[in-house]
Amino acid sequence: MTDSDTPALLARIAAALERLAPPPPPPADLSAADAFVWHPERSSLWPVPKVSAIPLDLLRGIERQRDILLENTRRFAAGLPANNALLWGARGMGKSSLVKAIHAAVNDETRATGGVALIEIHREDIRSLPTLMALLREAPRRCLLFCDDLSFDAGESDYKSLKAVLEGGVEGRPANVLFYATSNRRHLLARDMIENERSSALNPGEAVEEKVSLSDRFGLWLGFHHCDQQTYFAMVEGYAGAYGIAVDPETLRREAAEWAVTRGSRSGRVAWQFIQDLAGRHGVRIG
Repeated sequence: MTDSDTPALLARIAAALERLAPPPPPPADLSAADAFVWHPERSSLWPVPKVSAIPLDLLRGIERQRDILLENTRRFAAGLPANNALLWGARGMGKSSLVKAIHAAVNDETRATGGVALIEIHREDIRSLPTLMALLREAPRRCLLFCDDLSFDAGESDYKSLKAVLEGGVEGRPANVLFYATSNRRHLLARDMIENERSSALNPGEAVEEKVSLSDRFGLWLGFHHCDQQTYFAMVEGYAGAYGIAVDPETLRREAAEWAVTRGSRSGRVAWQFIQDLAGRHGVRIG
């Protein structure tokens, strides 16, 4: 082979490599719906025709969290700086319901300008976040990523992908993407996972810091705590009034209290389950 053949050979090699390399994913089509579910095995977003969302004004006992997250989401929808948010704390106190309700409320306000797409990513698909980000980076619509019940157990390393996507990657989070997650754990990692790192690492402080720092990538931490009986009654009464369930207040409270005793707790979820039972007994359709 002579020197004159080298450019042609290199060109053929480059062409062959381009054929072998997968093409870049096309920009996501977000015009089909207001909400989608991410399916990484097909690298596709499946539209959700109707989101299971409760009206925002029916969520009681979490007014402070509601106001903070609503303002953050409004800023994002307007193209202003906004923070990733971690909603953590007691089970059944409306963390995921709040995200869906706020998305619906903000979309009602911004419908004329396209609104915000809600994209749910399942906890087991977190490792595919970089692929999803690549699909959304050039999308013309602003996107709110939502992961419900996010946490990591011993032996899992997917949290490193999440850390890089939230703040630490070279490309960083696209300007049109925001990430909201809910979790029962403030630091997303099981306590025994952190303690195992502390006991086995050469430098325990650094090992623990790496894991705890995952939560630090969220600019907003919103805590949710168990509600007292008066707040629980307010939730029940709000639902009953909104759906037109005619029960006198004394009976409503007595039955709601009995229902909470059978469940062993008071929460927004327990209140909603009671209302579903009550509506069924009174022949009232809800939802």
